[in-house]
Amino acid sequence: MAKRTRRKCRFALEAALAVIACSTSAAAGPSLDQFEIKDLESVPGAIEFESQNDFSSGNPRRRITTDGAGGIVADDNTVTRQREGLEVEIGLTTFVKLRLGVEFEQSRIDDPATFNDARRMGPLEFDSYGAETIWTVIPRKGDGIGAGFLVEWDQSAHAEEASTLTIGPIVEWQSGRWSATLNPTAIQYFGGGFADRGQVDFGYAARLMYRTSDQLALAIESYGGVERVSGGNTDESERLFGTFDQYRLGPIIYWTFGDNDDAKGKSDSETERKVETTVGVGALFGLNGDTPATTLKLSLDVDF
Repeated sequence: MAKRTRRKCRFALEAALAVIACSTSAAAGPSLDQFEIKDLESVPGAIEFESQNDFSSGNPRRRITTDGAGGIVADDNTVTRQREGLEVEIGLTTFVKLRLGVEFEQSRIDDPATFNDARRMGPLEFDSYGAETIWTVIPRKGDGIGAGFLVEWDQSAHAEEASTLTIGPIVEWQSGRWSATLNPTAIQYFGGGFADRGQVDFGYAARLMYRTSDQLALAIESYGGVERVSGGNTDESERLFGTFDQYRLGPIIYWTFGDNDDAKGKSDSETERKVETTVGVGALFGLNGDTPATTLKLSLDVDF
């Protein structure tokens, strides 16, 4: 069993590194955090492959003006048409797990040269890669409260863009079929341009969920970000248009299926290899004028 677990971990690490190696660089700004709820569950040797995707529509109109020297200045609000994240998660111990991932993004054109460029979306491009660890401080088994914290490094794929360090607590609560999770974070910028240096943003992810059965769960999720709560420098765009905060809220449905559905009544040897798949789909609605009107969230988790 120990040899099989080591082989699984080595395979997962090689797969994640292969995804990173096959990606190519492109120009894009630092992205929003993925619309994903972090959890504290960690099983030694467990491997989970994840695909986190979102698609936005009804994007806010970009504000643009001339700079008096024949050029233009456009607002720096982070607006994307689509994002795709690929990740692998590895349980190291019962209280620590590691995740490696890459993200692709289609976003507004940075530093546009014309009014038309400022209003267009660029192509879907490789945007960043990173690693995160989740540490459990107060384990939760069944009903009750659990707590831990997240540490995540997101490395921009472009030398001219900022990378970020994200740190924050994770608090879980469960009572019967009801559960809730809260994950507030501080996001520190490193590198990048003049305006990014030393900048700290605030972000959050929250979920209230009701599990109707072992296979189906209904949730209300909320995600948000407050730009520049500390540090950084004010550039011309910010002087003209200010900072931008985004808030989303909406319903998500999760459907879980796989080998575990048939595990009851079988011996340990028959259920030694269990594969469980969870599909999540829903819509997040923007709560202010800086946020896209609708964001479709689509996730796929394969746990084995």
